[in-house]
Amino acid sequence: MAHPTAVSDSTFESEVLKSSTPVLVDFWATWCGPCRMVAPVVEEIARDYDGKLKVVKLDVDANGDTASTYGVMSIPTLLLFKDGQEVQRIVGFRQKERLLKDIQPHLVAN
Repeated sequence: MAHPTAVSDSTFESEVLKSSTPVLVDFWATWCGPCRMVAPVVEEIARDYDGKLKVVKLDVDANGDTASTYGVMSIPTLLLFKDGQEVQRIVGFRQKERLLKDIQPHLVAN
């Protein structure tokens, strides 16, 4: 079963930007209540879309350079990357159905 994996400033390019699969990046921090609320939803999406979508988490406190590069001003922020480009930005907590409505158009159908 797929789970979100951690990425850092040093692994972001190889794990996200150079990925052949679309990547959902969860920008979060341990102290963030809404981040803890969205975490189980992100886990479910990682399991449900294994093989179609790569799901990663980036701790903004430990990896401020990447968060700054992408203008992440509040968390949780979910960015969807496809072919190395940001194609969707979701800020704040969303229910699973709403998240899927935003990201599904960018996924390759199997």
